[in-house]
Amino acid sequence: MAERSIRAAFAGSGFAARFHYDALLRLHSVRPVITGAWSPTAENLERFTGQRGIRAFKNINEMIESADVIHVCTPPSSHEPLVVEALQKDRHVIVEKPFTGYFGDGTDSFSGDRFAREKGLEYALHSISRMIEAERKSRGRIMYAENWVYAPSIIKEREMLEKTGAQILWMHGEESHSGSHSPTYGIWKYSGGGSMIGKGCHPLSAALYLKQAEGKIRDGNPIRPAAISARTHAVTRMKGYRNEGHLRSGYTDIEDFAQMHVIFGDGTFADIFASELVLGGVHNWIEVNTSNHRTICNISPNNAMQTYTPDEKHFKDVYIVEKTETKQGWSSVSPDESWFTGYQHEMEAFYRTAVFGDPLESDSRLAADVIATIYAGYLSAERKGAEVSITLI
Repeated sequence: MAERSIRAAFAGSGFAARFHYDALLRLHSVRPVITGAWSPTAENLERFTGQRGIRAFKNINEMIESADVIHVCTPPSSHEPLVVEALQKDRHVIVEKPFTGYFGDGTDSFSGDRFAREKGLEYALHSISRMIEAERKSRGRIMYAENWVYAPSIIKEREMLEKTGAQILWMHGEESHSGSHSPTYGIWKYSGGGSMIGKGCHPLSAALYLKQAEGKIRDGNPIRPAAISARTHAVTRMKGYRNEGHLRSGYTDIEDFAQMHVIFGDGTFADIFASELVLGGVHNWIEVNTSNHRTICNISPNNAMQTYTPDEKHFKDVYIVEKTETKQGWSSVSPDESWFTGYQHEMEAFYRTAVFGDPLESDSRLAADVIATIYAGYLSAERKGAEVSITLI
């Protein structure tokens, strides 16, 4: 198929915008023409655009008008208005996680420790509804930037479900490491929560996606989440926590550990863990137990490449893997991190949807189910783990 071009622009200029941009440089079936970027942070915007030789837009509307696909890589508290505005102009929107959420009441005194979780759930569901309604009225699509859906191991497991006709009986998975890159992570009014939403959304998305896929394969009807029991903890904020400097701490009003037990509409289930309490690099994996096979998807780390050095000075200029505290001793190297984690596959798929109309795997329904599940989880945690029904949009 002949290569076709399409215009792309970025809302945001931080970590997510950088890896989105890098992934676009590796597309092979579509040629993105990057028109520029906009960000509310002028200094970061100038650095991001200057290093890449692209235009720095001063006005968000001009940026949206310039492109066919808008990458929303801003903090999650700004996702809804940006997504809705782009959809109203019939643009496709690639929106980073978390999709949306509850970010407080707008007052200076707001604290994530004290608000009623039922209020947060209600607001998040309304936010989801507004975004999906904007998509319904638009010629653009919401493309939920959940890279786990496109990680090679998850793609392969979906193929195995299709070819074996297996029923997924239960899953368990985790995303954990020693703390987020983001300076605003740890403040509920910017992040919409802590580990449950910031980390847990990834393995949760994979679990929800695979159950959706199972249902579609069997009879065309996705199997969706029905209820959740959850617990959260703020370990690094405990009075008795011994801070030895290895884990990021100083979180303002979020949890740094979460556990979710999700029950699906067919009675099967998934257990998901997420935390800021794990040393030794990112720990991303999901195990899928089915009626005829068992699969362990190690997204990071994996043993594709391992290396040893007696002194990390030798690896001073060598990138090993995200979030490792030391390069000394044995390390699990990710020789192509964006490939293993699904970033380049994700963007290839999204742009094929935008240009050629290919089916969209990580869509607004998956995004909506993830957020509805997580905020029901926060309500469950407030109730000390009592089961809460999940409201599906």
